[in-house]
Amino acid sequence: MQTNHKLAAQAMPDWPAIAAVVLGVTAFSVAQGVTYPLISLVLESRGVSSTLIGINAFGFALGLAAATLMIGRLTQRFRAQHLIVAGLVGCSLCLATFAGFSSMSVWFLARFVLGFCASVIFMLSEAWLNVACPDRLRGRVSGIYGAAVCAGFAAGPLAIPLFGTAGGFGFALTAVYLALVAFATGLLLVSTRTVPEPSSTKDVFSFFRHAPMLVAMVFAFGFADIAAISAMPVYFVKSGHSEAFAALSVTVLALPTALAQPFIGYALDRLPKHGVAVATAAAAAGGFIVLPLLDAPAPILVAFGLIGAASFSLYTCALAMLGETYRGSMLVAGSAAYGLTYAVGSGAGSSLTGLVMEVAGLEAGPLMVGAALAVFTAMFALGGRKR
Repeated sequence: MQTNHKLAAQAMPDWPAIAAVVLGVTAFSVAQGVTYPLISLVLESRGVSSTLIGINAFGFALGLAAATLMIGRLTQRFRAQHLIVAGLVGCSLCLATFAGFSSMSVWFLARFVLGFCASVIFMLSEAWLNVACPDRLRGRVSGIYGAAVCAGFAAGPLAIPLFGTAGGFGFALTAVYLALVAFATGLLLVSTRTVPEPSSTKDVFSFFRHAPMLVAMVFAFGFADIAAISAMPVYFVKSGHSEAFAALSVTVLALPTALAQPFIGYALDRLPKHGVAVATAAAAAGGFIVLPLLDAPAPILVAFGLIGAASFSLYTCALAMLGETYRGSMLVAGSAAYGLTYAVGSGAGSSLTGLVMEVAGLEAGPLMVGAALAVFTAMFALGGRKR
């Protein structure tokens, strides 16, 4: 009877949990979609160098890493749903800090805390998504999750042309929105029937040994994702485009990504997952490599949309492959390993791209990211052959 009950639970998705997860990460994605380009553009308008802008973005990556190292202790002391709501509230407070202060040191600290809260939200949400979803729907639900994240990123930058980069109103409005979503998420969690199992730091580092190819996929995604969101708006402005175009580029980066993820999820349920990952990595590499060759706004935005859809699809692949392969505490451990890997990848992507653009010229930035993704594509293809 107990076995049949577990099988039935596995066959039936926990839709309230899935809805709560999607709502929470969509709200945070809106906030991050505002934060990355807006902070970069505000600092650029103050005369801050590309290197310092990249270092400031690295504060977010440090927060991601810190949360990853503490996730085992957090999940053993607190329930996952409470941690998700607390993370949303923490993100709201960080955005309020950006609105109320202008000090670089305060912004770096707020960005660190923002990264910490974001990591908690994403790690637990992804683990919970895999617990709440049966294998037969895993790819498609992962695609819906990815689409929701990307839609949030697409909507967030729209605050920049609407409210400008001065006065902090965009930060303040997003802070209020996140606080309201935290309240709504807390209400929705009452009706859920699943919860991720507690994990430990030992499980996290064990995951790195067991799944190096999945870890590499997440690193490649983090490297490309933050290079595109943080460094490329500065690249566009210094190339002669307007701030409005730079903000629009982030929306265009995210919107095709959101539309593509359900199709990627369907492909993951129907085709070899490793082959899908190789194809998306190759497409992202090509998009970065051709970017410096384009001058007109329309082709640039087309290439940028391809970059967003392809690079994020790498993460959708890794998420579906995680849930397909692992169970129990290893789901949280895998999500935590993804968070730490994303922190390292995003920190490297933002800092290295900014440094390369400053030292070797603007065009060297996207070319470097494209070359790195081409190397990862070859790694994934060779890894697939060995499986």
